[in-house]
Amino acid sequence: MKNFFDALHVQRWDDHRYYHHNRINQSLHLISALTFIVAYVWLLIDPAVSALLAWLVSMTTRQSGHFFFEPHGYDEVNRATHAYKEEIKVGYNLRRKVVLMVLWAVSPLLVVLDPTLFGTVPVATDWWDFTRHVGLVWLGIGVAGLLFRAAQLTLQQGAMTALVWVTKILTDPFHDVYLYHKAPLHLLRGEIMDPMTHVRQHG
Repeated sequence: MKNFFDALHVQRWDDHRYYHHNRINQSLHLISALTFIVAYVWLLIDPAVSALLAWLVSMTTRQSGHFFFEPHGYDEVNRATHAYKEEIKVGYNLRRKVVLMVLWAVSPLLVVLDPTLFGTVPVATDWWDFTRHVGLVWLGIGVAGLLFRAAQLTLQQGAMTALVWVTKILTDPFHDVYLYHKAPLHLLRGEIMDPMTHVRQHG
């Protein structure tokens, strides 16, 4: 178990120090994390609504932070190029995220083409039924995306790395609240970039 938690700490630390320098990105991750926690609770009440919350709010805020605000140039703090960080990324790097987000964006067409989703749901009678059916598709994409990358990691780096990554992903919302709850305050003070003094000291 010690090896597992050590590996989890390393994955979390690398994710933070490599990919969360911008305070806007950190703040968007805080919004994403809080929404994900609500979605976790709602998963027990209505999985379709949970998936709508997760994708429409949590994933869009989280990924827009990475795509539009996080620096993609040379990382002076970690002395690493963007290409290097993309290559060693354990989870979904930007290229993989583009594929995942495109699948998410076009997936409502599945409900249009097959309103019963292969006989698993009744035909939608109003816009809310249709929206909930889209939510179920998005829930499936989320689960499939998690399992697909876990399978890749198992083949490439071993089952331990995959299990650690899945654990990290599922617990990220709680950890992100802990890490980034002060990010909006830093933004209000005019601090756009995290000085990452703790990372420099650690290195």
